[in-house]
Amino acid sequence: MSRREWNLFSRSITMYNDWIKRVLPPEEMVTDSKQENGGQKNGGKAGFDASDLDPYLLKDPETMAKNFARALENLGQAASAWLAPRERGEISETAVDPMTDMVKTLSKVTEYWIADPRRTFEAQTQLMSSFFGIWMRSMQRMQGEPSPPEPDTRKDKRFSDEDWQKNPFFDFLRQVYFVTSDWAEKMVSETDGLDEHTKHKAGFYVKQITAALSPSNFVATNPQLYRETIATSGENLVRGMKMLAEDIAAGHGDLRLRQTDMTKFAVGRDMALTPGKVIAQNDICQIIQYEASTETVLKRPLLICPPWINKFYILDLNPQKSFIKWCVDQGQTVFVISWVNPDARHAEKDWAAYAREGIDFALETIEKATGEKEVNAVGYCVGGTLLAATLALHAKEKNKRIKTATLFTTQVDFTHAGDLKVFVDEEQLAALEEHMQAAGYLDGSKMSMAFNMLRASELIWPYFVNSYLKGQEPLPFDLLFWNADSTRMAAANHAFYLRNCYLRNALTKNEMILDGKPVSLKDVKIPIYNLATREDHIAPAKSVFLGSQFFGGKVEFVVTGSGHIAGVVNPPDKKKYQFWTGGPAKGEYETWIEQATETPGSWWPHWRAWIETHDGRRVPARKPGGDALNAIEEAPGSYVMERV
Repeated sequence: MSRREWNLFSRSITMYNDWIKRVLPPEEMVTDSKQENGGQKNGGKAGFDASDLDPYLLKDPETMAKNFARALENLGQAASAWLAPRERGEISETAVDPMTDMVKTLSKVTEYWIADPRRTFEAQTQLMSSFFGIWMRSMQRMQGEPSPPEPDTRKDKRFSDEDWQKNPFFDFLRQVYFVTSDWAEKMVSETDGLDEHTKHKAGFYVKQITAALSPSNFVATNPQLYRETIATSGENLVRGMKMLAEDIAAGHGDLRLRQTDMTKFAVGRDMALTPGKVIAQNDICQIIQYEASTETVLKRPLLICPPWINKFYILDLNPQKSFIKWCVDQGQTVFVISWVNPDARHAEKDWAAYAREGIDFALETIEKATGEKEVNAVGYCVGGTLLAATLALHAKEKNKRIKTATLFTTQVDFTHAGDLKVFVDEEQLAALEEHMQAAGYLDGSKMSMAFNMLRASELIWPYFVNSYLKGQEPLPFDLLFWNADSTRMAAANHAFYLRNCYLRNALTKNEMILDGKPVSLKDVKIPIYNLATREDHIAPAKSVFLGSQFFGGKVEFVVTGSGHIAGVVNPPDKKKYQFWTGGPAKGEYETWIEQATETPGSWWPHWRAWIETHDGRRVPARKPGGDALNAIEEAPGSYVMERV
């Protein structure tokens, strides 16, 4: 830094410290006010005195300047890591550009409000009057006068630091943010003339914008970040920008958001530990059979069809949380499909391939290993959707191998599919298919980011702040390791799924063609155990409930507490959450859940009883592969090890 730049920086720091002191009331005024209010003021908010300013005053401008320069250097490295693959042509921004769709969608909302000057004036007046009320309350606080209580007292983890309310400046920002966010969402909801999909997209995009622009996401407007930056003289930003550069490099030009310490875990060493063998494999999957831990086992083996959007070991995260291990310990012979992490070679593998070379291949493997033609099957998320469609195909072909099916957080009807529908319309799908056609697959980071966007205020911005602004290494967390261990989507498979399920809702309209045959869920007469989770943002409980009504046989509909992962992976010994049972899934979901019976704890024992009710016969324990198949390798196999 030159002498001239240093002098300018020093003067700016002096001016900043002077400004901080001027914008707050004199110490004696605050002290008097605090005494009059018994140490509290303004409707119970803590008083603010001059000593509260100390953490915000810069004390070492020289070190701050040096660290700021180092942080900028690291930021430059992050920019280079982002630009390099684009300059080499390895990343194209033209095929799938959500920003373009967002601008186009929100412009339709803007057109509605500016088309009528009176409507525009009323909307602006509403917002400005709210701002004026906040300003008046803030000025009364600054002058030590009693002020009306704040109308919005919502609790929000982003604003848990006491200075968000204690400090007038940050309190003002917080209130303005809430008012502006609510106003923007209201503008979307009150826009007439938009089709349902466009309005849904507009509301989703507004939430993404307001989540991104929260004052908690910026150093200058977050009291905790500000104090941290002052206390470390900017060392936190040096560390944070270094991690940002590392994470963009790790994502090969895209940000791979740092949510956990990825060095603390390894598949097969810290997770996916249930003993077993890979006994068969083909181009798209490996079949794992787990070793028995009981002397006898249920006669019917259990086949688990996990989603290919994530890896199967969410059901075998560790011995304490493992659904697979629990099933083995209850006397089940467990087989799991471990999907390949596809690349360009798998571009043409569609749903028919995943049904035939995945589920049917697993059924043939089970018969060879055990001699059993009848099995119980479990499908999780999109794995459950594939299983349901395959059951309909089997019904048409008179294939009766699967005798019961259990679906975890599975949608077969996509009428109420939630915010993921935002990403699916003809225009976006055409662009996505063009992109996948070139590569042969969709990169896993794209799907991971889409899922994170469903809860951006919890899954994106807190990690952004902690890692890149606070400069803190995240704590090791096995679930977040699994979440970051993303998979690619084979082009044909992913396109079929999005078009037939999210866009056309073809399965419940009897319009899905699978392996050249029209399929209908009404043909599926076997017993179904259909599990929904009450707080699911990927497969909403209302959507799972509606889907239950399309099967041709008896459906046991069960709702469990928590969300898409925690609600499913809930071992009985944890004594967490609860589940609801209430008879057939008929009528409205809201009515059903109000009348349902609540049972504390895990749903796993309830499911086990349901399974054994349909066939509780037991046979001597089986060894992996039986006498017909040799083990290829130890579980969890090599397919699951392939990283993006």
